[in-house]
Amino acid sequence: MANKAIIYAIYPNNKQNEQCQKTFGCCRFVYNQMLTVQQNRHKSGEKHLSKMSANTYCNQHLKTDYPFLKEVDKFALTNAVYHLSDGYDRFFKHLGKFPKYKNKHKARKSYTTNFTNGNIEIGNNYIKLPKLGKVKAKIHRVPDNNWKIKSATVVQNRDNTYQVSVLFEYDKTVCDVPVTDAVTIGLDYKSDGLYVDSNGKTADMPHYYRKSAEKLAKSQRKLKHMIIGSNNYNKQQKRIAKIHRHIANQRKDFLHKESTAIAKQYSCVCVEALNMKAMSNKGFGNGKAILDNGYGMFLNMLCYKLQDRGGYFIKVDKFFPSSQLCHCCGFKNSKLRDLSIRRWDCPACGTKNIDRDINAAQNIKYEGLRLLSA
Repeated sequence: MANKAIIYAIYPNNKQNEQCQKTFGCCRFVYNQMLTVQQNRHKSGEKHLSKMSANTYCNQHLKTDYPFLKEVDKFALTNAVYHLSDGYDRFFKHLGKFPKYKNKHKARKSYTTNFTNGNIEIGNNYIKLPKLGKVKAKIHRVPDNNWKIKSATVVQNRDNTYQVSVLFEYDKTVCDVPVTDAVTIGLDYKSDGLYVDSNGKTADMPHYYRKSAEKLAKSQRKLKHMIIGSNNYNKQQKRIAKIHRHIANQRKDFLHKESTAIAKQYSCVCVEALNMKAMSNKGFGNGKAILDNGYGMFLNMLCYKLQDRGGYFIKVDKFFPSSQLCHCCGFKNSKLRDLSIRRWDCPACGTKNIDRDINAAQNIKYEGLRLLSA
């Protein structure tokens, strides 16, 4: 069995919007209340409440003390409690920071509800959700008949648009491609074009953030001269959020199309495991370009799309000297630690005018095939 989510744009009416706002607030309230309960129990030396015990406490005490919690979807409150428990688990396993209280103005507006007795349904131009009923939606993709709905997460974005992510469960019957039959390609990261492959092709990704930078700066200057908290200030904030969202959507659209094209054409893709967060700092001088192209997001898309098709996604160690080795003879040129050298001649085998990026992509491909066969 495997899971897959599809994100739909939804357009709730005024009554449905009001119900969503209530649910967002109640989920945030329950999360904060349970965080206080857990902290008080810790201070008094009592045992930490488990996930199930915390949910029981919410049903027996919080809903009694605060009757307004009964007006919203019960699964949304349960999942809010579970999210807090997951936060504690991640903290104890040293995978995240200690859970913090959610702020009304800063916290992400979202809630998750579970499927039961047909309470979630996808129609031709609507999605049925608990407590909301049929919400107008843009159904751009219809799930297969054998896909079963597990849950739905409703999100309100900063620009006041709504989305719902519907999670499905389905039988995964993908046949793995034999290693000997895998059509392989190597990808080398390129900050000003996303990647260069081992065949010499460059993605040439448009710099969407830079294209909208002037428009964004103009909107932010307007915001600077407005009174904080005024209606005009809030309206301008939403305009800025809309520009940011447009940039993000452009980037995602390009990355989805590019990753899908590669996954359809190749059954094995070899990439370098880079630390994009470290590369985006000021030391490299191209942090804005790195953050703009979304290479990490691109690799995640490529990984799951290859896996869905039974292909291979191979990560080569980031310390592998891909750009310093000659792809023809394996000679290592230590001078290539200088990133300003873009072309070079191999003194060992005599290969002339070697392109640094294409050479690195070819070496990544060879190393990836070696790791795959091993």
